Amino acid sequence: MASNSWTAKQNKQFEKALALYDKDTPDRWQNVAKAVGGKSAEEVKRHYEILVEDLKHIESGRVPYPNYRSTERNR
Repeated sequence: MASNSWTAKQNKQFEKALALYDKDTPDRWQNVAKAVGGKSAEEVKRHYEILVEDLKHIESGRVPYPNYRSTERNR
């Protein structure tokens, strides 16, 4: 498995670990990496940075929120 691919399970573990280990936690990324499994501290930190960038784009209006309702109607 490529190191840059994340499974749904790893993403869920990542989300839970972020809630558990906040920005004031010593060795935050090492703790998050342990909680996720199969990822280095550097990989989880990069994954977080990408997530933050995505959120900034959404909040600035550059990326629209998905319109799930219209998708459902079109089926």
